[in-house]
Amino acid sequence: MRLDWITNNLDEILQLTVAHLWLTLLPTAIGLLLSIPLGYLAFNHRKSYPYIVGGTSLFYTIPSLALFILLPKVMGTRILDPMNVIVALVIYTIALLVRVVADGLDSVSPDVVKAAQGVGFTRAQTFFRIQLPIAMPSILSGLRVVVVSNISIVTMAAVIGIAQLGSLFTLGFSRRLYVPIIAGLVVCLLLALVVDRLLVLLGKVMTPWAPRGVL
Repeated sequence: MRLDWITNNLDEILQLTVAHLWLTLLPTAIGLLLSIPLGYLAFNHRKSYPYIVGGTSLFYTIPSLALFILLPKVMGTRILDPMNVIVALVIYTIALLVRVVADGLDSVSPDVVKAAQGVGFTRAQTFFRIQLPIAMPSILSGLRVVVVSNISIVTMAAVIGIAQLGSLFTLGFSRRLYVPIIAGLVVCLLLALVVDRLLVLLGKVMTPWAPRGVL
C-alpha cells in the first residue's frame, strides 16, 4: 500500500472532511428543531402518538440511495445539489428523534409539572424551563445515535457524485486503491468519535444536575 498517498492528498481529505461534517451537522440540527414540536405534540395528545411516532419512524425504512435519487425529482433540484442530501438526512433525523423527544417528555414526573403550574408557570414556561431541560439527557442520548448514523449515511451520497468522505471510497474502488478507502474509514470513525464526545460534553454543560452515566 502506498501510504504516501495520504500525505500527497491531505488537503483534499481535509476538504472532504469539512464537507462531510457540514452535510451531517446541518440536517441533524434542523431535524432536531423539527422533532421537538412533533415530539411534544405526540406526547401532549396521546391519541396522536402512534400516528406521529409511527408515521415518522417509517421514513427510516426508506433506503438512503433511493431517497437521494428520488428527492431531486420531487424537489425539482439537480441530482448533484447537496440540498438533496440535507433534506434526506433531515427526514432520517426526524424519523429517529420524534420518538426520543416524546418518550423523554413522558419521563418527566407529572408532579413536577403540576408544581410548576401551581406557582404560575404558563404552558410554554413549563415546557421550556421544566419539561425540556429534564428530558434533555434522554434527547441528547438519542441525538448521539442520530449523529453517528448520519455520518455513516452521508457516505452513500458519493454514489450520486456529492463530494464528502464517501468520495474516497468510490475513488478507491474505481482505481483499485486500498489507501483512500482505509483513509475514508478511519476519518469517518474519528469524526463519529469526536462528535459523540462533544455531545457528551455538551450534555454535561447543559444538565450539570443529571447523574453521571445518563449520557
